[in-house]
Order: sequence, then C-alpha cells, then structure tokens
Amino acid sequence: MSVLLRSSFFLKEDEPVTSLPEKGQSKDEVLTTMQKARGGDVGWRDGKIFSLVYYGGEEASQVVKEAYTMFMSENALNPGAFPSLKKFESEVINMSASLLGGDEDVVGNMTSSGTESIVMAVYAAREWARANFPDTDPKCRAPEIVVPLSVHPAIEKAGHYFGVKVVHTPLGDDFRANVSAMRAAVTPATIMMVGSTPAYPHGLIDPIKPLAQIALKAGILFHVDACAGGFILPFVRKAGYMMPEFDFRVPGVTSISADLHKYGYAAKGASLILYRNKELRRHMMFAYMDWPGGIYATPTMTGTRPGGAIAAAWAILNYMGEDGYVR
Repeated sequence: MSVLLRSSFFLKEDEPVTSLPEKGQSKDEVLTTMQKARGGDVGWRDGKIFSLVYYGGEEASQVVKEAYTMFMSENALNPGAFPSLKKFESEVINMSASLLGGDEDVVGNMTSSGTESIVMAVYAAREWARANFPDTDPKCRAPEIVVPLSVHPAIEKAGHYFGVKVVHTPLGDDFRANVSAMRAAVTPATIMMVGSTPAYPHGLIDPIKPLAQIALKAGILFHVDACAGGFILPFVRKAGYMMPEFDFRVPGVTSISADLHKYGYAAKGASLILYRNKELRRHMMFAYMDWPGGIYATPTMTGTRPGGAIAAAWAILNYMGEDGYVR
C-alpha cells in the first residue's frame, strides 16, 4: 500500500538538480541539504503512516543501523567471498522457518521485499509445472493461479512477468477468501492457489487450512502470503491468543512469503521466501554456465544482494528474541 503524494511534500523553493555538480560539496553541505529535504516527509515516528514504516523503537533501530553499516559494503551475490553473510542468511531462514511451523526440510532465501518474495513464488510454481507436466498439459500451455480478490497486487505483477493468468475469486461476506468460490475456480490449468495472512485491504486472515486442502487434493501448490503477518502472528499465538493455523503446520502449504522489515523490525529491504523442501526451491533458482566471465548463479531475482540488509535482519532477530517480540 502507499500514500498519495501531496504537492506540499516537495520543496517548492528549490529547483530540481538536473546534472552532476561541477565541484563536490562538503559533507556538512550534503547532509544539511538532505535534512532539509526530509522536512516535508510524513511523521512516521508519530504513527502518522500505515504500511511504509514499521518502527520498533529507538534502541532496536540503533541495533539495526549499526549492524547494517557494519556490512554495508559486503555483497551476498557470492557467499563464498562472505561466509559471514551466508551464516546470517542461513540462520535467519532457520529461525523464521521454525517460527512458521517448518521442520528441517524447509528451506528458503532472503529477498529485497515482499513483492520479490511473491514474484519468486510464482516463478517457482511456473517452473515446477514445466518440470512435472508434459508441454501439452494446460498447466504448461496456459498456467493459472487462483486467488481471492484481496490478494496482494504483487501476484498480478508476477503473472504479468511470467505469462501466468491470475484468476480472481470474490470474497465471502466476511471479506475473507471464499472457499467455495476458490474451489470452483480450480481447473486443469491451475498450478497454484494463494491465501493471505492477513490480506492488506481488510486485515483479515484467509481460511488457509481448507484452501490448502483443496490444493493438496488437486495436486497443485499453495502459497501463503504472510508478508504482513509472518512476524507478528506467531508471537500473538505465543502470547496465548487463539490463532488459526496458517503456516507449514497446515498440510498442503508449499511456500510462505514473510517480510522481516515489517513487524520483524529489520532494515529495508529484507523479506524471505520459504519452501517446504529443496525440491520446490530449486525451481526458483537460476544458473547460466556459458558466460565467458564464469558461472552466474542466483537464488532470487537480484544479482547484487546488500549485505547490510541480511546482517541487520540477523541482528534484530537475535536482539529481540522471542520474549521481545511477544512483549
């Protein structure tokens, strides 16, 4: 979600810079200009904005800042060069998988955003279908994904990118995914279904368990978009509140996206995409072997992956701990 930009957000007295300055400016000049520029920004520390900033308090923010800057130059494109980042990412995945009902088979990677996590889930689903069905099968010729109307638009972006039709179904009277409508929308071309925990428009958790059961019976994948709830719902449960099953504890759930930079309070951009097993994750990965420069292989969409975001995510999870998030 986003906010509409008001004209008052911009510095009307300043002309926009259109070329590189002939002479460099001092550090103080640069930072003073930047501080002035943020004068019209929304007051997120005062709780005046939704969905763009998730503030865990000054002490937590300081931990994140220091961890990020400690690794701001490192690049997770090559984990062999930076084993520290490999350690951090692996442990973030392990901690997150444990929170979300995963066992030792659950694997995944960090991404730059919830959108990238969702895009990778759709790409992996398309590649999974291509690997498991003949070219003449509808799942390969004209793949479809069945979703509720409230699903995040990143699904649409992924469908547009990868030639996958997104089939929307109406919501129920309770504004959650309609189980009957989604069941009826499944066809021989369907490769995946999606549910949200929660969906952004209404903040409601879709009925994941019955939806995943439909996917399981149909022999297709089921993705849970927990970008907003992935790092708050597990702690709501641990605090003693009733919480519907929504994660890898549910049979049929094959992948989950969750944003560390939301209620995990990590630095942007830090999200993750988890798969139930390595066999599913391998469909997300890309490798090109014939480049004169050597092997080019990436687990997610990006090449360069900022080490600061990975390090800061590891830092805040260890700093907060289960008790911190529950409080």
